[in-house]
Amino acid sequence: MVTSDQRRRQLAREKYERQQQRRAEARRKARQRWAVIGAAAAVVVATLVGLVVGGVFDGKDKKEEAAAEPSPSASAPEPKKSPSPAMAIDDKAKYTFGLKTSAGDIKFEMDAAKTPQTVNSFKSLADKGFFDNTKCHRLVDGGIHVLQCGDPQGTGRGGPGYNIPDENLDSLGKPNEQGQVVYPAGTVAMANTGQPGTGGSQFFLVFKDSPLAPTYTPFGKIDAVGLKVLEDVAKAGTADGAQDGAPKTPVTIEKGTVTKN
Repeated sequence: MVTSDQRRRQLAREKYERQQQRRAEARRKARQRWAVIGAAAAVVVATLVGLVVGGVFDGKDKKEEAAAEPSPSASAPEPKKSPSPAMAIDDKAKYTFGLKTSAGDIKFEMDAAKTPQTVNSFKSLADKGFFDNTKCHRLVDGGIHVLQCGDPQGTGRGGPGYNIPDENLDSLGKPNEQGQVVYPAGTVAMANTGQPGTGGSQFFLVFKDSPLAPTYTPFGKIDAVGLKVLEDVAKAGTADGAQDGAPKTPVTIEKGTVTKN
């Protein structure tokens, strides 16, 4: 006959055995979960390594690097206050923009058929003497190679009080993996804020091939004499020796005129 003490000990032993079984089962399931998690993590790591080695992220990295390069942007142009000038040019003709500067004469040809709004605006401004006695306020000779002009304030913040649309943006070819095209030496293009349709009066003169996003309206080609003037200004560098700043050789546009060829 089983006594009450024996019965209690038997029940206690059975309870202990059940607890041990549950703990063993829990440990087994935990090991399975970690095995699955570890395998999944290994797949993710292997996939990421493959993507990096395969260059999947290169486009993004290169675009971020390109974005870090200097750009001929107007830093904070005047807000748009008035409409751009009414069309008053022959949009099938070519025009010459002549700049008489303190560093020498610079001329460039503009094709109204390709950039009618830009040419019309520049002729309107030049006819009013807008560019006379203004400074080319910025020289960049690192990453890109440009002299920036057309700001009546000489600070990079000025403009005519209106904006003109972007034009001729596909003329320099298809962008590379970094989203850039080459603006060849001798090119004249519009500066802007980096946003579409924000061109005003600021423009830049390219003295050496420069990779840039195709967002700056190319509208002129500098003659050989003018390009030599630019190269001489560039050789002198900036006033403080940096790659981006006011030119050491001051460049003041004494007179700017636009004439029909």
